[in-house]
Amino acid sequence: MKWDDLEEEPCSLARTIGVIGDRWSLLILRECFLRTRRFEGFQSALGITRHLLAERLKKLVRQGVLRRIPYQESPKRHEYILTQKGLDLYPVMMALVHWGDTHMVDERGRPLLHEHRKCGKTFDPVMICSECGEPLLAKEVHTHPGPGARSASAKLPPPDKPAKPKRRKQAAA
Repeated sequence: MKWDDLEEEPCSLARTIGVIGDRWSLLILRECFLRTRRFEGFQSALGITRHLLAERLKKLVRQGVLRRIPYQESPKRHEYILTQKGLDLYPVMMALVHWGDTHMVDERGRPLLHEHRKCGKTFDPVMICSECGEPLLAKEVHTHPGPGARSASAKLPPPDKPAKPKRRKQAAA
């Protein structure tokens, strides 16, 4: 599977990776959620080259994740604002942050704490079932084909036949 073909795959994860799956796109989104809006702000926070930043911002705008809005006419400059499609990535970003906070912190602890404005408490993001409200664990989730899945016959190429083991010639005794 080629990187450019991911957006066409009949797999929601592959399509999503095709849009946000490289490190720079994820870090740009992190900055968006931290309220960075301007090109110079992204460049300063990330240390990314102008060319690469412009390329990633264009892709995120083209995919409808960000909206490009002019804020200055001379010279013309733009802000990059999360669209609803972009805001819908918040649970994904928080899941990655939580994984990092759980598995990648050093002795100093978490670099950022997240506080829920409604209750005023620092929280850990959790994923729950939309139907029963119970926490979701990988071993408790079953998947099955949905309406957008490939047909069973086109799902996967046939597996290669296992190679027959080579017989060794026995030395004459």
